[in-house]
Amino acid sequence: MGPILLLFENPGGFFLLMIPLLYSVIIHEVAHAWVAEKMGDATARWLGRITLNPIKHLDPIGTLMLFLFGFGWAKPVPVNFSNLRDYRKGMILVSAAGIGANIIMAFLALLIIRMEIFSAWGVMPDILTVFARVNIILASFNLIPIPPLDGSKILMGFVPDRMRYGLMQMEPYGMFIIIGLLFFGLLSPLITFVGQILVGIIDLLL
Repeated sequence: MGPILLLFENPGGFFLLMIPLLYSVIIHEVAHAWVAEKMGDATARWLGRITLNPIKHLDPIGTLMLFLFGFGWAKPVPVNFSNLRDYRKGMILVSAAGIGANIIMAFLALLIIRMEIFSAWGVMPDILTVFARVNIILASFNLIPIPPLDGSKILMGFVPDRMRYGLMQMEPYGMFIIIGLLFFGLLSPLITFVGQILVGIIDLLL
């Protein structure tokens, strides 16, 4: 039985887990918004999205998926890429910000687990394990270069205009492709790879 199921059977553990799970997706979106503002687009600021207030970010279905399956999403932060001072650089940095935030959170959780800081705190090691896994999944999922995921926008920042236009044309079909990848378990190797990299870095540090 996995840690997430154990926590769901323990009401106290479930409520302790609720906050880090929600903020895994919220901080992902806030990171997009914050970098976009630094790069010249204040759209998210005007709409009140540079905040950790969950009400401003939560998507009902995405939140339900998060608690049922350990994977979900928040409402995407609106970004007007044409407002960015450097369109290509801005697209890359804004899109990578959410992924970077999830990787940092996963890294910190894994580091705390390895250092056994909360090893005697009952359910805390399980919470940190689930928190790390959720952030690794979110980061890995968004690395996929298929619209509308962040990975596609990072790629668009590097490729010629014609290829970028072709990627944009894929967006209406992107979710069907993504669902197919999830259904056939093709995301699992990427999740494992990202997790192994983080663990490997921690091994080098410690």
